[in-house]
Amino acid sequence: MPTSPSVRPMTPATVWLARGRHAEGAAEDVLRRSLEQRKRSQAIDDFLELPEAETEAGTEGAPAQRVFEARWRVDETVTVRARIGVTPGPDGGQEWMLVAEAEQPWSDDWPSPAGLFWPEEPDVAWDRDGVAELSLREINPLPHDDKETRRLFRNAVRGGWHIHVVVHEAMTTDERGRVPVARWLPPGLRHRVVEHRAAPQQHRGLNWALRDLGVQVPRGGAAVLPGTPAPDGYEAEDFSVRAVFLDGSEPTDLVDAVTRYAALPRPLPDGAEEALTALREDWHLLTLQEELERQRGLVAMYAEALEAMTKSRDLYREAAERAHEALASYQESAEAAPVRQRPSDTPVASPLQHLTRTFERFKGRTQRPVAPSRDEH
Repeated sequence: MPTSPSVRPMTPATVWLARGRHAEGAAEDVLRRSLEQRKRSQAIDDFLELPEAETEAGTEGAPAQRVFEARWRVDETVTVRARIGVTPGPDGGQEWMLVAEAEQPWSDDWPSPAGLFWPEEPDVAWDRDGVAELSLREINPLPHDDKETRRLFRNAVRGGWHIHVVVHEAMTTDERGRVPVARWLPPGLRHRVVEHRAAPQQHRGLNWALRDLGVQVPRGGAAVLPGTPAPDGYEAEDFSVRAVFLDGSEPTDLVDAVTRYAALPRPLPDGAEEALTALREDWHLLTLQEELERQRGLVAMYAEALEAMTKSRDLYREAAERAHEALASYQESAEAAPVRQRPSDTPVASPLQHLTRTFERFKGRTQRPVAPSRDEH
């Protein structure tokens, strides 16, 4: 059954995705220092900054991209390969997109790839949502204007890159209640969640702003918002939390809702398909064993191509020889055959027809599909 071109492929279970915006400054310098520190501490095995000549140049006025690759191991034996691309953004900032893939389905208990590429210091502003200028590590208070809140939610959930959580404060909180929910999440979710916080008096306006998304937040509770499009299996009531106690204790029900939402199958976000293809097909940071296997694969590919060319050459040589034989036979028949009148209704097979049939037989042979090699099975 044909697939609509507008239907995006699903996110593989082995893949971790994130994107954001680095504030004004040289993001590549920050990444370089952070990755060097991670390598010294053995948090990662190795990293590579691709030369500018090997990165994808901008086309039709699009800015060029700076690319870093890194690899590390989780659970001691599972290799993770990750790639981050940085491009100039508006207002002097830089947009970044990070794709990581493991050798087995991703576990939220593994370290966040964003936390390995970027430094954890709070004064390094790499953790901004590039669409709505929201923080990935801190609480985002809602605007005072309800219409602006509605517009914020509509733009924030578009694209499907982040998990958006809305928490309503039943009463004014102290320092204990102003701890982001990300603190309690598994490491692999901490840089994928955007937390919105509504003040006590904003409850009515909050639910008005969420009507278009089909979500309502209980007073003093929370909800996980659907992305656009919503993932398969999302039902608003299943991801609504009736009460969140903002007293410094772990919000167990909310953490459970966020974790369950993150496990839902969903399409690749906007722009992620190209980044994932680049990770898989344009990977440079190879181990010695991987480089040897790559060279062996190239040798096998060239040998197969040479064999196909040799077979094609032999077929053409055989056809040429048969054509020469048919032509010689035609010439001999034309010289030796006496001119005799035959009845007009009797078909005569001339030597020229024999020559034509020879070419047709050769044409049929060259058009037959070549049997697949053993390597193709």
